[in-house]
Amino acid sequence: MPEKVSRRSFLKRALGFLSAAFGINAGGYYYARDIEPRLLEITNYKISDNTIPQAFHNKKIIQFSDTHLGFHYDLKQLEELIKKINKLKPDIVFFTGDLMDEPNKYKESNKIAPLLQKIKAPLGRFAIYGNHDHGGYGSDIYKSIMEEAGFILLLNENRKIEISGSSIQIIGIDDAMLGRPDIKLASENMDESLYKILLSHAPDLADGASAFNINLQLSGHSHGGQIKLPFFGALVKPPHAERYHEGFYEIGSQSPLTLYVNRGLGTTRMPFRFLSKPELTVFTLQSNSKK
Repeated sequence: MPEKVSRRSFLKRALGFLSAAFGINAGGYYYARDIEPRLLEITNYKISDNTIPQAFHNKKIIQFSDTHLGFHYDLKQLEELIKKINKLKPDIVFFTGDLMDEPNKYKESNKIAPLLQKIKAPLGRFAIYGNHDHGGYGSDIYKSIMEEAGFILLLNENRKIEISGSSIQIIGIDDAMLGRPDIKLASENMDESLYKILLSHAPDLADGASAFNINLQLSGHSHGGQIKLPFFGALVKPPHAERYHEGFYEIGSQSPLTLYVNRGLGTTRMPFRFLSKPELTVFTLQSNSKK
């Protein structure tokens, strides 16, 4: 779907919601604009699997996503986030896309890498492209920032993380809206016996990824709907996050892929969140293996 259509749809539906739910209530407007977007929720989950090696038992992964710096999210918030991440002492950190809202218009891009460099993760820091990382002629800007920050930027490729002779596989694919995701290329030369984590900004690509023996997919993009209605759910589901937009899903019948969709940290198009708090996700790996 063209970005222009998506933007118009987002604005129309979001404005309709705000008008219906809040009317002229300044308190409701203030909450959705200035309070909930800053109510960071740290969610904790255990991930168990027979293919997770004993060497990775209790290793901690942190996922953060969709900061959209420059639109209702600033460097001070990023700095506070990084302090929270380091306090949690992750072993691995994943960023699943959309660093800046408009990369070529963001005036403080030179200040981002020095902040991201402060993230401590002894087993590695990995990132992928989101649609906003490509948008605004941002592909090279984003690549430069993440590499300067010491992140491994995965573009339709995979890497191993090793501990004491045991490994897990990390796969990263390009964005679905403005990039060229290629799960087949990204999966080349993988060890099929290893536990595999796929990073895909777009959650709906999980349907195709489920055919590649992926154990866990981590995604963002949806902002959890950004604005939700009780008993109705997500009001706005962007392209490639229409099927899966928040939390856990099991995809496939045999050896199903587990998908987790992070709600992200910033906002886009409109500076509101309602019933969709910004999220930092902590996953603790649990090995069921005797190896």
